[in-house]
Amino acid sequence: MLFRRRPYTRTERPDMPVDEPPSAGSARARLELQAIRALLDAQRRRVTRYAERYGPPAPATVPRAPQALATPPPSGQEVLDALPVAALLLTPVFGEDGEVRDVVLLARNATARADEASRFPGEALPPWTGPVSLFERVPSLAATAIPRMLAEARRLGVPQQSDTVEWLVNTRTGPVRVSAEVRVAPCGDHFLLTWEPGGRLSMAAAAQQLVRTCWAEWNLADDGIQPSRGFRQVLGLAESAPVPSLSGLAAATAPECLTTLYQALYDVLLRKRVTQCELRLRGSERVFRMVAEPVRIVPGGLVWALRAVLTDVTTDRRRREAAQRAERAARREHERADAVAEIADVLRDAVLPHFQDELDGYGLEAAAVYRPDAPGAGVGGDWYKARGLPDGRLLLALGDARGHGLEAVTLMAKLRYALAGLAYTSQPVERLTQWLNEVACADARESTATAIIARYHPERSMLRWTCAGHPRPVLLREGHAAQLPAPAGGPGLTLGVLPGTTYNATETKLETGDIVLMYSDGLTERRPADPDQDTLRFLGAAESCFRESAPGPGHAGLQDYVERLVARLDGPHCTDDATLLALRRP
Repeated sequence: MLFRRRPYTRTERPDMPVDEPPSAGSARARLELQAIRALLDAQRRRVTRYAERYGPPAPATVPRAPQALATPPPSGQEVLDALPVAALLLTPVFGEDGEVRDVVLLARNATARADEASRFPGEALPPWTGPVSLFERVPSLAATAIPRMLAEARRLGVPQQSDTVEWLVNTRTGPVRVSAEVRVAPCGDHFLLTWEPGGRLSMAAAAQQLVRTCWAEWNLADDGIQPSRGFRQVLGLAESAPVPSLSGLAAATAPECLTTLYQALYDVLLRKRVTQCELRLRGSERVFRMVAEPVRIVPGGLVWALRAVLTDVTTDRRRREAAQRAERAARREHERADAVAEIADVLRDAVLPHFQDELDGYGLEAAAVYRPDAPGAGVGGDWYKARGLPDGRLLLALGDARGHGLEAVTLMAKLRYALAGLAYTSQPVERLTQWLNEVACADARESTATAIIARYHPERSMLRWTCAGHPRPVLLREGHAAQLPAPAGGPGLTLGVLPGTTYNATETKLETGDIVLMYSDGLTERRPADPDQDTLRFLGAAESCFRESAPGPGHAGLQDYVERLVARLDGPHCTDDATLLALRRP
């Protein structure tokens, strides 16, 4: 509801239980309706008593008929000129079939002459020389409703009304369209045709339909109603249906709206205020906003009528409700995103290691940078791992699980921890990659991932690695960057695509100062995707950052380098999370 006013006391409204919460129950609705009728009946009695007390006294005697007038009655032309609307005095010529054959224009009143002069100035029309055929003066009138109205007025002997009659008048400057509301009334042996230019009533009804607004004034003494022309249409009533009284409007109002209707009537009738409320009629989904004001007999006196404007606000209400639903859904989605981001942040710290000097015992330095696809997104499908093995060697891996959010995180964690367990078997990396592929294929959902799986042999300074659909590592040696050759047979299939897939491994000998860069495609991929261009972009950025400032010694120097490289490649065009893992033989 638009307004919630203070609760009515039992003195103001003794027939309503004020301590009971509103409901749409039938018993509650009957009490509401009874209260509205009691309020209207009480005001009717006040108005009636006022009229009886202050009304004019009845005349004591009946006045006698006036004596014969000393002056003659006015002429026909004088009577015509006294009419406030444009008028023509006509004599139709009827045929044997009762149809109008011609119409003779006998006279015009002053308003008609003024209207003609304003519409057709100068010599637009032939000058008036006396009685003339109406159809000769304005031929297009013969095709309008006027001949039929003349015939009906003659046959029935009662005036005929037409909402809108339109005709064209050919002038010396071009055709002029005329639209008017026309009335034809018998006048002795002649007919009087009157019109009001502009079709004001029709335009008012059309305007009401256009903005879905109507109005009415209810007389509280006798239930008399003065509605606007489009009142029934706006409220969805049949043309033959009576316009409802205030009591009838209350009876037609949906139960849940009766409380606000009572409050609005109370404010208008007793508090003498302008107020408004929203109503819905029984059996209809349309909602109306009613703005009502008191109409008083004298300023500050008794309210004898209620005037109200009703506007169909159904569309606005639906839009507002849709906007509120969308806002609630957006708020829930935002809360869900916040929760996912919080979980992802925790997972990031749990599954993405932070290197310091942990790999010094294996003759390697390591640094890594992870960038989510959006601020606050936490973790996507990228993952990396570096773990010492019992045989003195080092497990190194970097992968990219399909998808985003918790689904990708779940697959990423599953593959990462599966690889950690499988690595303790001391099997070669090609065998580990094959087993990891089986883990991905066995997942119930569509689970795919790319990966580089490697084992570093410190005693030989050798990196042995496999590729499962992932960008191949890059070797940065003395400032020159080059992508490492693929294993025999080329890169293997992406993990999770086909069970039973075998993978080949290749070996890379590291020299002192060599840096191996392993990265996910989110760091380089652009739309539209071009893998060759993406690789060249990465190689160029790696060399450029090296030339600008060669990586300093220790973990801190390597970390500074990879952060500068990611910053060089990062930007608003990146649409996926990105990871860069750097390994250096000091």
